[in-house]
Amino acid sequence: MSDIIFGSTIGDTLTIASMLGSLFAALGLGLFISAMYLVTHRGESYSSSFVITLIMLPAIISVIILLIGNNVARAFSLAGAFSLVRFRSAPGDPKDIAYVFFTLGVGLGCGLGYLAYSAVFAVVLCLMMLLLTKVRFARQKSDPMQLKITIPENMNYSGLFDDILNKSTEKWTLRKVKTSDFGTLFELVYSIRLRKDADQKSFLDELRCRNGNLNISLTLQENDENGG
Repeated sequence: MSDIIFGSTIGDTLTIASMLGSLFAALGLGLFISAMYLVTHRGESYSSSFVITLIMLPAIISVIILLIGNNVARAFSLAGAFSLVRFRSAPGDPKDIAYVFFTLGVGLGCGLGYLAYSAVFAVVLCLMMLLLTKVRFARQKSDPMQLKITIPENMNYSGLFDDILNKSTEKWTLRKVKTSDFGTLFELVYSIRLRKDADQKSFLDELRCRNGNLNISLTLQENDENGG
C-alpha cells in the first residue's frame, strides 16, 4: 500500500493524466506554501508578486522536469537556456531565499511523480516554519535602528549624547561622522537598539534639545551589522 501511495506516478511514457496530476499537485502545494509565507510574515512587509511566484514556481519546475524526462540532451539545452536568465532583483530577506529553495524542492518532487513525498515535505517544513515564527526563535528583543543626528560645527560631538543613549537604549554604536552644508554641520550616524520601555518621542525630544533642534531621523535598520 505504501509503495502505491509513495511511489512515482510517472511511468515510462508521459501521459496527459500524469502530467495534469503533477501540475495540479505542484500548484496546490505552491498555494499552501504561499499561504504559510503570508502567515509567517504577518505584520511584516512583503511583495505580492513574490507570493504569486511561490505559487507558480513549483508548477513551472515540475513541468520542466516532466519535459526533460531521461533525455540528457534536453537537460543540457534547458540548462543553457536558463543560464541566460537574469533576475531583476534578489530577495533581500534570507527567509525569502529559503522559501524559493523550498518551492524548487517541491516542484522537483512533483515533476518526478513523487506527489506524496512532496506533500509530506511541504507540510513538515511549513509546520516547522510556523513553529519557529510562533516561538519567535532567534528574534532579538528589539529591532536594530539607525539614528542620525545633525549638530552645528562648533559643538563637540564626543560624548555629547552618551547619557541619553545609555538611558534609552540597550546597545548603541557610533557608526559614522560626516560633514554637510560645506562643513557648517556634522551628521552623526548611530546604530541603536531601543529599550522596550523607551518612549520614542521623549527620546527624540531629549536629543533635539541637546542638538539645538536640528534634524534628527530614526529609522529601522534592515541588516544588523553587529550580528546581534
